Amino acid sequence: MLSEYLPILILFLINIAFAVGIVIFSHLIGPRKPSPEKLSPYESGVPPVGDARIRFSIRFYLIAILFIVFDIEVVFMYPWAVIFKRLGLFGFLEMSVFIGILLIGYIYIWKKGALTWE
Repeated sequence: MLSEYLPILILFLINIAFAVGIVIFSHLIGPRKPSPEKLSPYESGVPPVGDARIRFSIRFYLIAILFIVFDIEVVFMYPWAVIFKRLGLFGFLEMSVFIGILLIGYIYIWKKGALTWE
């Protein structure tokens, strides 16, 4: 049984050796001549203004997480819509409960002020 997994193990070890080898090889032969131009952040050819390490408000991350959560929950509605007629009344009631729970969560975060951007 283990002999069937031996080729996978060998391939895994070769991949790890290759990745480590490439990193070590690039470190050994790569040029190291830092200058202010090379060390400055670059984006779209615009010279940097201010510090590149600005702090974002925690609200930014909170809204991003809430977007992802509600977006993933909406994805669950697509398979339900595909087989809606076969599910009948039971499927409709189950999705109504699901949407109701989502609505309660949305109202809760709205009342808490999580969606207000200051």
